[in-house]
Amino acid sequence: MIFYSFAENIEESNKNEKNFITWVDFNITSDVLKLTAKLDIDSHNNNENIKYNWIELLSYLACKNYGNFKNFKKSDLNNLIDKLQNGENFADLTANMKYYNYYFESYSAVLSGFIGDYSVEKLNEDGSKSFVQKYGIKAFLPIAKNYNFSHYDDFGNSRSYGFKRTHLGNDLMGSIGTPIIAVESGVIEHLGWNQYGGWRIGIRSFDEHRYYYYAHLRKDHPYNEGLEEGSIVKAGDVIGYLGMTGYSIKENVNNINVPHLHFGMQLIFDESQVDSPNEIWIDVYNIIEFLKQNRSEVYMCNSTTKDYARKFDFMENNLFE
Repeated sequence: MIFYSFAENIEESNKNEKNFITWVDFNITSDVLKLTAKLDIDSHNNNENIKYNWIELLSYLACKNYGNFKNFKKSDLNNLIDKLQNGENFADLTANMKYYNYYFESYSAVLSGFIGDYSVEKLNEDGSKSFVQKYGIKAFLPIAKNYNFSHYDDFGNSRSYGFKRTHLGNDLMGSIGTPIIAVESGVIEHLGWNQYGGWRIGIRSFDEHRYYYYAHLRKDHPYNEGLEEGSIVKAGDVIGYLGMTGYSIKENVNNINVPHLHFGMQLIFDESQVDSPNEIWIDVYNIIEFLKQNRSEVYMCNSTTKDYARKFDFMENNLFE
């Protein structure tokens, strides 16, 4: 089903209709994300005649299974690829799909920052470093490479602190002090104490459609040195450290029973959805499973503050030059 919000001027002479998506049920499995991502990436890196766009593929498949990827059939994907290879036009194939545009806009809001062109440092044989241009996954798991964690799909579970509510994220259980990584490049919108999330940080993607929420960071030293609201971070940067703060009006208190990172993603189609009852939070469990294949390696860069930094630098679309 499509969900739109409508707002219009009651004066017929000055009608101004405003449409935007108000709900997204993101249930694409990590296996399907990996299948379509591989088709996209391989078609670009192998200089194939047809360049696939994984968001287009996913939107087509959503129309085939009524938005429920538990009903995904690989034969639907194979048939689509065969048709495209045989010269059929993607626009023609989706022309009669009633909800294709909705799925494409929704999945673009979730995934558009995950695959594309980027440059990353590599270590040369002589010990020097140089940048290599790549096309592929440019979003990172929020837990640094070589650090263990566990999780399960807990989106929508009940929470009772403060008031009865549902859990709008995914809890990644780990050790206190584990470096936390920026999934995507963006701007820090919120940094500080929240009685529910403890020390938390909120980062908005540059296209402004995704708001990443990292909560329950470490007591006393929750953030990487130098970060503040308005700072720009790169995908793969260390932004803070796993902890167990929160559930307290008083700042810097450990009231969470088990050390973990609460990780959430809010979708924003219109600014009226920010800090309102109309917020759209999606289930990120399968996104975490997908991003396990791309983790940021870190090292201790300051023995005094015990801060960590990424080992290999990253550049994206000349944003950081």
